[in-house]
Parts: sequence; structure tokens; C-alpha cells
Amino acid sequence: MIFIVVKYQVKPEYADSWMERVAEFTQAVRAEPGNKWFEWSRSVEDPNQYVLVEGFTPEGAKPHVEAPHFAKGLETMRPLLAETPRIISRSIEGDDWDLMGELQID
Repeated sequence: MIFIVVKYQVKPEYADSWMERVAEFTQAVRAEPGNKWFEWSRSVEDPNQYVLVEGFTPEGAKPHVEAPHFAKGLETMRPLLAETPRIISRSIEGDDWDLMGELQID
């Protein structure tokens, strides 16, 4: 599986409307055949920072970045961002979330 985490530092004037502005991109990516999940979170410490957690099948990663909606989404984001996003992108074992062994809820 390809596991990706991206931190986006959004300009303050766009922080509250960020999710609306990336909604079309989000829906398009979630509809991709190789997408496992595409989940946004807003930082509890910095209201101008959003974190995106993504999962793709190995076969789905390349079509994702080559899709027309990917390029369109990046151009939509570009004027809204305060800096270049920071990313971790790794190929990892497994194909979904595992249960946390250290904290089990019965």
C-alpha cells in the first residue's frame, strides 16, 4: 500500500473555507479505483494547518498523480497556501488500518 501524509499551511483568510474549496478535488480522488481513503483533518494547535492522510493501492498511485483532477486540484490549492506542503509518502506492508495492539477496547 502507498501511505501518504501531507501537511498544508493555508493562508489565514482561506482556512475556514478550505474544505469547501477542495471539495471537488476530494470527491474526485475518493472516486478513483485505487484510492483506499482520503481523509482531511484540521490541526487542533494551528487552525491554518490541514493534514491529509491518504491510502492507495500500488497500482492506483501513478494514475492518481496523472489524473486531470489532480493537476486541477493542485492549481486550486496553490493561491490558498502560505508555503509548500510537507509530505511523507511511503510504500508500506498491509492494505488497510490495523487495530492498535497497545490499546484494546472490548
